[in-house]
Amino acid sequence: MASRPSKRRKLTPPLSDDEHAPKASSKKLKKAFLANAASWNLEQDYESRPRKGKKKDKESTRLPIKSSDGRIEHLQTLDDDDASVKSDADWLGSDGEDAAEPAQALLKPAPEAPQLPAREQVRRAQEELAKLATQLNENPEEHPGAFKALARLGQSKLPAVQKICLVAQMAVYRDVIPGYRIRPASESPAEEKLSKDVKVVRAYEQALVSGYQGYIKELAQYAVSRSTNSQEVKAGKDLSTIAITCACTLLNAVPHFNFRNELLRILVRKLSSRRPDQTFYKCRDAIETLFREDEEGRPSLEAVSLLSKMMKTRDYRTDQSVLNLFLHLRLLSEFSGKASQDSVDRPTREVVPKGKKQKEKREFRTKRLRKDLKEQKALQKDMAQADALVSHEERDRMQSDTLKLVFATYFRILKVRSPQLMGATLEGLAKYAHLINQDFFGDLLEALKDLIRHSDEDMEDQGEQSDEDDDDSIPVVRNPSREALLCTVTAFALLAGQDAHNARADLHLDLSYFTTHLYRGLLSMSVNPDLELNAKSLHLPDPDMPAYNTAKNKVNLETMTVLITRCLSAVLLPPWNIRSVPPLRLAAFSKQLMSASLHMPEKSCQAVLALLDDVANTHGRKIKALWNTEERKGDGTFNALSQSIEASNPFATTIWEGEILRRHYCPKVREGIKMLEKTLASS
Repeated sequence: MASRPSKRRKLTPPLSDDEHAPKASSKKLKKAFLANAASWNLEQDYESRPRKGKKKDKESTRLPIKSSDGRIEHLQTLDDDDASVKSDADWLGSDGEDAAEPAQALLKPAPEAPQLPAREQVRRAQEELAKLATQLNENPEEHPGAFKALARLGQSKLPAVQKICLVAQMAVYRDVIPGYRIRPASESPAEEKLSKDVKVVRAYEQALVSGYQGYIKELAQYAVSRSTNSQEVKAGKDLSTIAITCACTLLNAVPHFNFRNELLRILVRKLSSRRPDQTFYKCRDAIETLFREDEEGRPSLEAVSLLSKMMKTRDYRTDQSVLNLFLHLRLLSEFSGKASQDSVDRPTREVVPKGKKQKEKREFRTKRLRKDLKEQKALQKDMAQADALVSHEERDRMQSDTLKLVFATYFRILKVRSPQLMGATLEGLAKYAHLINQDFFGDLLEALKDLIRHSDEDMEDQGEQSDEDDDDSIPVVRNPSREALLCTVTAFALLAGQDAHNARADLHLDLSYFTTHLYRGLLSMSVNPDLELNAKSLHLPDPDMPAYNTAKNKVNLETMTVLITRCLSAVLLPPWNIRSVPPLRLAAFSKQLMSASLHMPEKSCQAVLALLDDVANTHGRKIKALWNTEERKGDGTFNALSQSIEASNPFATTIWEGEILRRHYCPKVREGIKMLEKTLASS
């Protein structure tokens, strides 16, 4: 048997060094591939990759455009498949740098949208504001997020949009704010069970309070904003004016609502400026309206507190119209107590006598009736709190605290002798004289006397210091004659209050100094050209007179003639004891007034003659001898320039001025002197 031939082995040549290199490089590639694969997130990248769909032939909807060279070109859009990743195998086969490119593309900022023109921005803002305002006006409880949307619209960089948003928010809040104060959410019980409707109302109220608070903060920022860019100065001024106007409107429209103190701070900060402008007068009128319409007392107390602190911080270098705001407080006519800068004396209540009278007034009530009355009182108390009603005791307490702040401000100004506020302070004290505590009369009268004594010295010091003041200071206008009249009016008004004539005897108050000063100043005041002019009078300055006479008076609206007649009425016809005036004083003032009437304007002359007619009707027998030359009672000569009334010797002369006044050019003056002589003849 033939043997099977042996299998031939295939001989292969040995591998060269070049053939070993691919194996080594494939191992390195595999190792690098496994190292990079550990950091891959294939699922997330696959999820973010656009899906492949069937390619459809879509017709281009873009309009053709005309190029710069006049050719018409059709634009074509790229399919989503062309911009997508090719395949998983190609993506896996790429290296690390290629894999990081899609992630870097996602991190690139999106291109900014083209900015719209200013007119288009304003139009869109108006449409959006109208939409939000309509929603809040129709059903505000269903749109609590509209308040934040209004605030976001106001964050525009365009001043025109900011102005529109400020005014629109003011109108919206003025309409939707309820007639009660909303308490914070922290004050409500946490475990209180609320119905669904109540929760909706609570959520709306908190959204309203939050949005209103942010709006007031925005008003405060715009009210004090000052732009350094010259191009934005005008826009900044307009924004400041609009913000202050909105604050004034809200203060007068909803003074009972939350954040009233913040609104008052905006207005008081503007009133502290030394240069009054249009917004200054708006703030002043708003606070004046608040004082007149305040029935609660707390808003007036907050406003007076802020005003007094502001004036004290400014060293009382403010406009005097700010201090005159105190004359519009309702407590001037409603409060019945007496006060000073430290204490308040309230009227004592009638004490019910004990015994039978007290038992007679008691009514028999069953236990069930007493329980019902108790529940009814509790219910009325809750209703009063819900309606924001204030009891009479609470209002009296508020008004008494306000009165103490007013008097503290007035007395501080008298102490520091602030020149620009002295006249307004004296006018205020004259108005509040019936509310001043009688124990404080002595100190106040001494302060008034000291003010009259040093008025001329203060004017000289003022003239020396006026050159050293800076340009921002207020031009100080002082009138010593007017201030002396105001001091006299204040001194006599202190005694015109309730039981003041008893206090005069108990406290030993002497007003002879004011009477003598008034007598000495009658002749000089009769030739004053501004005798019948007040703060609102329009007149041209005299170029030949010094600046003192050309300055306008802004203390109050009463003319010097009115002040003179008020002082003379208090001296010659005192209300507390009209028969106690001595004949020597009556005769001296009658002679001095007849001499002064020759130099006064016609209206002032008529006022003096009418006052003398009242004096003649009351004290006709005491002064009748002055009109008759045969009944002279005194010896010697009459001295009209005497330093005292007693040394003038009025009964040594006669009143001959009536013969001249009979030929006066004014018919009413001629009629007035005839009425005076007729009254004297019948007495």
